[in-house]
Amino acid sequence: MNITYRKAEPSDAAALLEYLKTVGGESNNLMFGAGGIPITEEQEKTLLENYADSPHSRIFLAVDGDKIVGNSTVDGRNNPRISHRRNIAISVLRDYWGRGVGSGLMQCMVDFAKSTGAEVLSLEVLSDNARAIALYRKFGFESFGTFKKFFKIDGEYFDADYMTCDLTGAR
Repeated sequence: MNITYRKAEPSDAAALLEYLKTVGGESNNLMFGAGGIPITEEQEKTLLENYADSPHSRIFLAVDGDKIVGNSTVDGRNNPRISHRRNIAISVLRDYWGRGVGSGLMQCMVDFAKSTGAEVLSLEVLSDNARAIALYRKFGFESFGTFKKFFKIDGEYFDADYMTCDLTGAR
């Protein structure tokens, strides 16, 4: 296993959409299922161009050879009242769980966010996703609330925890 981490480029659109279909079918932890994200390759290219050009947002890939095995998103806004914070999201193929890929992607996001002047990172995670919660805590995230019935999958409800990380070191 030789994982490299890099910024997603518009040329990654087709491979990223295929990755999202695969990872979406592997667990109920994501905002989408086995169908992936319902957009075209051209729409995905445009999205990747927008992220690549954004001063506050970025999509990162974890790649093993030519295969995308993980991705993460840092999403920031220009609105002055919330420009100090970024929302993040992450996914990793099941075969790569427990191999440090999530930590590598988290480090990419933290480094990028700090380089853009972000002070706070936030995320939502299913309350029963102990592996992800442990990863986030390792990077300094703390829970601050629970959204009851966050997901409804096949008639079953799932709660999610809200977590933040103060990048300034102040408490």
